Amino acid sequence: MSLSRYTPDTLRDLCASPFETIIDVRAPSEYAQDHVPGAINLPVLSDAERAQVGTIYTQDSPFKARKIGAALVAQNAAHHLQTALVHKPGGWAPLVYCWRGGQRSGSFATILSQIGWRVSVLEGGYKSWRRMVQTQLYETAFPAPVLLLDGGTGTGKTDILHHAAAMGAQVIDLEGLAQHRGSVFGSTGPQPSQKLFETRLARAMAMLDPKRPVLIEAESNRIGAIRLPPALWDAMRGADLVQITAPLDARAHYIAERYAQMSQDSAQLSQILDGLRKHHPAARVQAWQAMIAQPVDLARDLIAQHYDRRYAPAPRSATVLEKITLADMSQTTLKQAAHTLCDTAARKGPKS
Repeated sequence: MSLSRYTPDTLRDLCASPFETIIDVRAPSEYAQDHVPGAINLPVLSDAERAQVGTIYTQDSPFKARKIGAALVAQNAAHHLQTALVHKPGGWAPLVYCWRGGQRSGSFATILSQIGWRVSVLEGGYKSWRRMVQTQLYETAFPAPVLLLDGGTGTGKTDILHHAAAMGAQVIDLEGLAQHRGSVFGSTGPQPSQKLFETRLARAMAMLDPKRPVLIEAESNRIGAIRLPPALWDAMRGADLVQITAPLDARAHYIAERYAQMSQDSAQLSQILDGLRKHHPAARVQAWQAMIAQPVDLARDLIAQHYDRRYAPAPRSATVLEKITLADMSQTTLKQAAHTLCDTAARKGPKS
């Protein structure tokens, strides 16, 4: 019985595909590097097993490697059937993929199809997905008009964007996709690989309505270790702006609250502040480290002495469509700012 092969024409097709589950059968390290959005990892070979089979194939015997590999695939498939897939109903319809749509996905899909499930294999595997991502990001113009939200650190830009998204606006949260906030406190955990960030970004771009503006926070072309693709960066550099300002004291309290958990780890925060020695005299950094137990005071001084002095204002050529001055950093005020942002995007109008 031949397996059903699924060949999506576009990223949007795959992101909106009707499959109930997308299964990545590659090794865990491959999955961690990048994977189709929403896919779960049910490896038919672990990282160690994959290396073992590869070594036998190149240094001993391809036949022996295939035989050992088949036994391992069968063992791992049995484990998945008894655990992750044990409660799947008879009408379940998964999509399975491996690196290139070959033996690993074919073997696992065959087992699933013999049970009676309506399984399909992604034609070309992960490599076909990666080609579509690269085409979207590096060979295609950004698909929608961009409106940038611009403002200093601690002005609540990310919260405003999230409120705007809840109100129906098109939003791409670049810092969220990159798992990195634009401050010295930056990281919200380990950043994804460049490939995984690009997958997340390409998916977000593929789902955009090209006739409506998309709201994006003003960034540099790097977010932590992540690089923005040129097409997006060019669209951002030519975009109109909405500028946000807020009182220094309100911003300081906002940052202190936002990073309250980090400020409780004085050793970690001291190490992070050490990274500012390349920008400031040692005495100033030491003064900040001495303020760790007073997070509001620390945030206030960092804003005044570091963030705002290094803050790059918008290019003179950029058109500022709206200036929003926040009286405070309460969620009510940030929601009001989001309403104004949405109204400004609506006035900007559809892409011609």
